[in-house]
Amino acid sequence: MTTDSAGEIPGGASTGDDAANEGATDRLIGPPRRRSVVVVTGMSGAGLSTALKCLEDLGYEAVDNLPMNMVDALVEQGDLASRPVAITVDARTRHFSSDALSAHIARLAARPDLAVRLVFLECADEILQRRYTETRRRHPLAVDRPVADGILRERTLLAALKDRADVTIDTSLLSIHDLRRILAGHFKLSAEPTLHVFVTSFSFRQGVPREADLVFDVRFLTNPHYDPRLRPMTGLDEPVAARVAEDPDYEDFIRHLTSLFRPLLPRYNQEGKSYLTIAIGCTGGRHRSVFVAETLARWLGGQGYKVGLTHRDLDRSSRTGSHAQEWRPPEPAGT
Repeated sequence: MTTDSAGEIPGGASTGDDAANEGATDRLIGPPRRRSVVVVTGMSGAGLSTALKCLEDLGYEAVDNLPMNMVDALVEQGDLASRPVAITVDARTRHFSSDALSAHIARLAARPDLAVRLVFLECADEILQRRYTETRRRHPLAVDRPVADGILRERTLLAALKDRADVTIDTSLLSIHDLRRILAGHFKLSAEPTLHVFVTSFSFRQGVPREADLVFDVRFLTNPHYDPRLRPMTGLDEPVAARVAEDPDYEDFIRHLTSLFRPLLPRYNQEGKSYLTIAIGCTGGRHRSVFVAETLARWLGGQGYKVGLTHRDLDRSSRTGSHAQEWRPPEPAGT
């Protein structure tokens, strides 16, 4: 497994749950009941930036390489005053001091309204050296010297913080998914699904959305375009919706579609996927795909998922952007 000097771990084969469990040493008992502040530090190249992104996906306000003397201001900032915060602090930070960081964390931890936890990312020396060699990056503490010198200097500098850490994670053999699962286990904010599902309708004439994870073709359904009365309408209009729903295969299609997603989405969630884009396409992107996308988004909302809905090619001739909608409170699921 490789990473760049900023700690980004590229995708790779999962080492499995056993490896993930072996990589973490947890000294925290029970979930926090106060506002969560997670400070992430550790060896350069061990995955600090990746860990911060994982915490951001879990709902934390994420700030990279923040000087500790600015933490109080961040915690007290108006619109962030009640949100959980995740911060990375490492040896690159100007005037970095392990003792000063430990003292600052201790002072924050003494506040009754905060649950402050320190995460230390560890990694074997040989793995760190290989990562720097493969990415051709210089170690931030050994710009003009061998990477090994920088690693040794950083270990000495961070030794006290490692001893003080609430959670220590060894990323030597971890994939991104392993690291995500470990962090979610420690710092997940709620039991609600973290998977965000985006549903978009589109026109095959304009091309399949590049961001789509899953694409469904609904051109087999009855096309309201050929009814002069319905042609100027869209899938958002009741007469068009009724015409599409009258197709003899519509109900079976929706039933099979929701039956597919019912077990599939929890597996995506379990694997740590944060965003899933489902694209529903028809010929013009105005009638069938719009109605089916609305139906699917309503069902997904009824299942408890956070859903975004767009109609990319709706009224394309009269606009330059997509017809995006904020998701409305879901109606009771009927499928």
